[in-house]
Formats: sequence, C-alpha cells, structure tokens
Amino acid sequence: TGKYVVVMSRDSDIFLSLKARVAVGRRARADLFISLHADSAPGSLVRGASVYTLSERASDKEAEALAKSENQSDIIAGVDLTNEADVVTSILIDLAQRETKNSAVKFAQVLVPELQRAGEVTQKSHRFAGFVVLKAPDVPSVLVEVGYLSNRQDESVMNTNRWRKRMADSIARAVDRYFRQTRTDHKAEVEP
Repeated sequence: TGKYVVVMSRDSDIFLSLKARVAVGRRARADLFISLHADSAPGSLVRGASVYTLSERASDKEAEALAKSENQSDIIAGVDLTNEADVVTSILIDLAQRETKNSAVKFAQVLVPELQRAGEVTQKSHRFAGFVVLKAPDVPSVLVEVGYLSNRQDESVMNTNRWRKRMADSIARAVDRYFRQTRTDHKAEVEP
C-alpha cells in the first residue's frame, strides 16, 4: 500500500535459521513481525488459516506439536543474556515480552476477522505456542498459518492468484486497523 516499509526476511527459497528471522525484524526495528507459513498435518480434514501468538504454554496439543517441530530447527530464542543469572534472565525477558505479547494479541484479534473474510479459518483460529519466531522481546510478533498443504481443498486454493490476493489484502487491512488502533490507544494514554 506504500504506507509501510516492508522488510522481507528472504526473497528466495533458502533456509534461514529461526534466530536469523527474529534478528531481521529486530535489526529493522520493526513495529510488527508477521511470520507466514503453510502448514501440513496428519489427517487431511484439517484446513483453514490460524494465527499464533507467544505463550510458553500451548493452547492445544496441535499447537504444542507444531511449535516443537518448528523450534527444533533452531533452539536459540535470539536474545543474548548468557552472562546473566537464570533468574535475572527470566525476569528481564518476561518484563520485555509482556508489552509485546499484549500488542501481538491485539493484532491477532484484528487479524482473525480479516482472515475469516478472506477464506476458511480453523476452529480455534487464535492459538498460543512457544514458537521461536515469536520471542523477540521488543517486536510484537504473530505466526500466520495460511492453510494446510495436507488438505486438498486448501492446497488447491493456495495455488490460485485470487486466493493469494484475498489473503494478502486481508493481512494488509489488519495491519492498517492495528496501527490505527495503536495510534488511538497511544494518544489516549498521552492526553490528560
């Protein structure tokens, strides 16, 4: 839309570690990090989009299994606190992530209805998991599963330009709504 500076983590089909993906957003001083994925699951009946925000406790068994498999490719969370005691590290990360977690949840709450307008969503469309790409302490982050490649209907629609445009437009609308809401909330906090 020209309203935002979009920074892609990569522009070709290469592997980029989870730590490096988080680092791209942090280096760019991103105001929002969106990780896009197409999922695959046993049982081809599962279909639709879903949005994940950070929680060390997964919202369901599927979310837990998916986070575990994603995180196995790179177990470092992108935050270097190696010289700090475990208790200090835990407290610092928790404090830093609290605000970004809240902002990510606000974005997810705006994004899910937009995804519903674009197409099919899963039954539990906002889920929680401990994905490494969601752990930047200073960048609100969501992981969007746009659909399931293991489902023939999802795979079929994902291969159409019409569906891709609807999905991209829905995400763009959600980004616009989120930043309008964020500006309004910030204004209300500043004004007496």
